[in-house]
Formats: sequence, C-alpha cells, structure tokens
Amino acid sequence: MSSQEKTKVVLLACGSFNPITNMHLRMFELARDHLEDTGRYRVVKGIISPVGDSYKKKGLIEASHRLEMARLATLNSDWITVDDWESQQLEWVETAKVVRHHAELISSENNNDDVDTVKCGKRRKLEQNTIICQSSSYINTKEDPPRLNLLCGADVLESFGVPNLWKPEDIEEIVGRYGVACITRCGSDPEKFINQSDVLYKHRKNIHMVREWVTNEISATHVRRALRRGQSVRYLLPDPVVRYIQEHSLYSVESEQKNDNAILAPFQRYTSAN
Repeated sequence: MSSQEKTKVVLLACGSFNPITNMHLRMFELARDHLEDTGRYRVVKGIISPVGDSYKKKGLIEASHRLEMARLATLNSDWITVDDWESQQLEWVETAKVVRHHAELISSENNNDDVDTVKCGKRRKLEQNTIICQSSSYINTKEDPPRLNLLCGADVLESFGVPNLWKPEDIEEIVGRYGVACITRCGSDPEKFINQSDVLYKHRKNIHMVREWVTNEISATHVRRALRRGQSVRYLLPDPVVRYIQEHSLYSVESEQKNDNAILAPFQRYTSAN
C-alpha cells in the first residue's frame, strides 16, 4: 500500500499531565509504531490536550504550569504538539467534546489545504490566442481528512465502566465514531474489559491495543510523591520540565491538598443530573 493510500491518523491525548512524564511522550511513539506497522495507517500528528483547572482533581496544579511543561517536553518533537483549547475553557469540558472539537479542526484544515487550484494559462501557441482549460477552473485533489484517535492508557479504557464518570453516549461517540489507541499497562487486562462491555465489544475494531513490551511504570502520582519528598525525578521527566518544576517550586505538600474536598467535575455534573 502506497503512502497516499494509507489512512492518515492524528493521535489526541487528553489528561491532567500533572506533570507530563517521559511515559506520556512514549505513548505517542508506541501508538505510532503500532499503527504504522499494520501497513494501513500513517500517523501525521500528535496532540496533547491538558485538562482545565475546573476538573477539580486532587493535587491538580494550575493549567498554565501544566501547559508550559507540556510545551517544554515537546520542544524537540517534530510531530507532537500541545493545544490549550481545553484547558482555557471556564468549565470542565467532556472528553467527547474535546475529541469532537479537534476532529472538526482537522476537517476544516483538510478542506483548506487539500484543494489545489490550477489556473488556466495560455499554451505555447500564443498567436492562436487559444486558452486550453479543463471543464472546471480548478482540479480538486481533496483527500479524506485524517482520522482522529483518542490515545490513552488501559486505565482510561477501564474507567468507562465507572458509574457517573462517563456519559454512555460519549463512550459510544469516542469509540464508535473516532476510535481509540490504548496502551496496555502491567497488571491491566483491557481485552477482558472490552469483552465484558457491550459498547466496546460492538466497536472493538476501532480499538487498537498497543502492547508495551519494554515495561515502564512511570506515574505522575509517583513523580509528585518523589518531588514532595525532595527526591530526584531526573530521567523520569524531560530535563526542561525538571528545571521548570524547580524554578517554580511546584508540587509541594500544600499543592497536593488542592481540591482535597472538591467533587470531581464529571461526578458532580452527572450525579446531579440523575
């Protein structure tokens, strides 16, 4: 299959990124390798979308810091970018809406970029004053827009089963309309969960299971704990991120208590709606 025939894919990762770790970045590389190894896909872009402050997760520091750390982490990447749309919203935005937002942007960009307008010109025999044109004033070489996949860990996939954390219609939209690239983790069994979920089983062909054979259990929770205790986190995070954390004195005992008594935004929204 030629490069032009392959389906273009954009990977979108939503999450706290509190802070962004090397494993977050590694997930993009793993997913790209897996998809392109099938011979059917060509990954053209990766997007990191940090959640907004209104998510109210315990220990979640300000989005401005998380955005800047993500930007620093991706400075050397030629295909992974950071988007601030989600984090700049005044209220928490459901993941399905974030996915939909980026899918619409991708489609809009594709419509603008993939039309090649070829103006009619005079041919060699100018003396004949004849202009040879095609039946239309332009040649439309418009391609299908890239397919957007939500990139996540197995824990996110399994969280679909947590009551009041996700709306059923949002799960249906994310998995059925867009698709998921899921990175497996040690101790998780996403295949079993897919088999037990009617919605996920229905759309199982849209779920790409990406196995990490070189296990890496870097966790942002563990990183924050090490930082609170004054321990080194070098080689767990990109060096520019480590320096940023040190310069701004982030992740203290006090910051970990932020939102301690708050109700997580989806629980607050969906529980009150029931």
